[in-house]
Amino acid sequence: MMQVKETFRIGFTSFLLSAVIVLASGFAIRVVAQDTEPQKPVAGKRVSGGRDPFRKHEPAAPTSKRIAGQAAVPTIQERISQYKAQKAAAISARMTAPKPTTALLLSEIEVIGISRSPRGYAAIVEATPIKLSYVIYPGESFFNGQLVAIEDNRLVFRRETVLTDGKRERAVEYKNLRQQSQVNSMTTPATQSVATAQP
Repeated sequence: MMQVKETFRIGFTSFLLSAVIVLASGFAIRVVAQDTEPQKPVAGKRVSGGRDPFRKHEPAAPTSKRIAGQAAVPTIQERISQYKAQKAAAISARMTAPKPTTALLLSEIEVIGISRSPRGYAAIVEATPIKLSYVIYPGESFFNGQLVAIEDNRLVFRRETVLTDGKRERAVEYKNLRQQSQVNSMTTPATQSVATAQP
């Protein structure tokens, strides 16, 4: 019986010893792992975003603004070829083709007349570089703008200017009806001589 007690005591002490070793090794690993973590800076006094009150005021350095100019506008021939390519692509994709006015600048059109149609007001404009006339309605797009409204004697456009830095400037532009030239405004009085026939 003595031998059983002795064996039990040795087994129990070896069990305790191994448990202590396992715990000690786990503690040592944890301590080593904590040492390898980067040290976080201690949070001190926060300085608000303002300047140091004990330093002399220094004005901010002037920033030079780059003045962007207007981007180069393609020639009428280049715009017409772009329009033809867009139209061909739209037709091959079975989509609605763009209107021919998308190739025209607002400065290249003249308002010939304004009329009322079943769709509302319509304007007749002439493209001065190519001498073609078009009937346009509100919402019609141009190369550098869009027709916003048709009034009794003028058209209202939203003009968009693309700058070299990629920004866009928008402005309102009005186009009045074309004034009659002196040749068109001159009327020749029609003198008709009626001969009286006598029986």
